[in-house]
Amino acid sequence: MNARHRIAALGGKGGNMAISKAETVVRSDSARVGFIGFGNMATAMAEGFIASGKVAASRIYACAGNYQRLIKRAEAMGVRPRKDAESLVASSDVIIVAVKPHVVPEALAPVAKKLGDKPIISVAAGWSCARYEELLPGTHHISTMPNTPVAVNEGIVVCESTHTLTERQEKLVRSLLESLGTVQDIDSSLMSIAGTISGCSPAFVAMVIESLADAAVKYGIPRALAYPLVSQTVAGTAKLQLANGTHPGAMKDAVCSPGGTTIRGVAALEEAGLRSAFIKAIDAIEG
Repeated sequence: MNARHRIAALGGKGGNMAISKAETVVRSDSARVGFIGFGNMATAMAEGFIASGKVAASRIYACAGNYQRLIKRAEAMGVRPRKDAESLVASSDVIIVAVKPHVVPEALAPVAKKLGDKPIISVAAGWSCARYEELLPGTHHISTMPNTPVAVNEGIVVCESTHTLTERQEKLVRSLLESLGTVQDIDSSLMSIAGTISGCSPAFVAMVIESLADAAVKYGIPRALAYPLVSQTVAGTAKLQLANGTHPGAMKDAVCSPGGTTIRGVAALEEAGLRSAFIKAIDAIEG
């Protein structure tokens, strides 16, 4: 990502995104990360940071609307709870905005003038770089959409290519996000659909796993064995495609022998409308 190109996309506001002499240098392996909002996605990201060894639990801070619930969740992970956004910002080098989209203005209002030069990573759907510029003019931010597999460092983090981070902040943010899985830069116009595909698909894939496991149980395989049998098959197939870049159709063909069992199963799935069902699911979200 080229930071100067990103700011140019905003109409040249701010001119050159060169590193300020006053900018504090923070390394990713020593950065203190603060979550404003600590729901499922924030928890998944925190788990991924800790599991990767990139950010120790003791260097992760969180604040949320329900402080008592936050304490239980945070302390179970070794994360440090904070009562409000002001104390969280004071404790953190990098701020992650992880509240519900409609809560963003309210959550950031108390700290709008206290963010200074700290990089802000947003995971709130629908909050683009341009929208943050209106809410927090002059701040350094990037909009992203991670998915839940970041908890095991196998996620994908979709990043809006337009952002207002400095070059140094961008390196720090990218290093943190890459510890969670794959980082993919996306044009602003495609953020919605890219976030839908990567963010919602884990639910659809989980349904596929559950369905195939049910079929396994139907034919006598214990459920405790059915789930790992199916899940590893899904994981292995996905890794094979990523490793080789093979077209999924070719991968399917490679398993389908003429007159064999797999092609009969494929025909049944086609008759049931598997492909159109997935496309309709995305249509229902985007429509």
